[in-house]
Amino acid sequence: MAKKTVFVCQNCGYESPKWVGKCPECGSWSSFVEEVRKKNRSGWSGSSFESPVPIVKVRTLSEERIKTGISEFDRVLGGGLVKGSVVLVCGEPGIGKSTFLLQVASLLAEKSRVLYVTAEESAEQVSLRAKRLGIASEELYVLPQNNLEEIAKQLDSLTAGFVVYDSVQTLYLPYLE
Repeated sequence: MAKKTVFVCQNCGYESPKWVGKCPECGSWSSFVEEVRKKNRSGWSGSSFESPVPIVKVRTLSEERIKTGISEFDRVLGGGLVKGSVVLVCGEPGIGKSTFLLQVASLLAEKSRVLYVTAEESAEQVSLRAKRLGIASEELYVLPQNNLEEIAKQLDSLTAGFVVYDSVQTLYLPYLE
């Protein structure tokens, strides 16, 4: 696998082949961090950018929102989940984020297959929590994994409608140091 070293501005994401003191894109100082990228089997190099398009030419689907089944959560989301969106649930440790997300995942599993990726707990721990909550869905899958390449492989074969990552800060790509 070929390695490529790039320096990435931690403020705006600008990439440079060598270290730069001041980012030419956003003007921040000493914000560059070296990253090593290896090309993996799928050929993905860590960046897949589309060409810019005028906003009036962006094709949009209807603004249909997917109800989670928890009315207050749907209200906070502006009426429910938007297809293709990412929602970050955050808070202090121990306040029930994992329990809440497992409940949301269970309700979403009534509509479509859900993959619940747990990077901090075992499948057994998640299963015990699900049993305490009375969750028993054939469409709710649990995957104890934090390697994004492995998760992507599982997603390719599972075709889930929803994915829950618990928790996102533990995920990694093996070719990025």
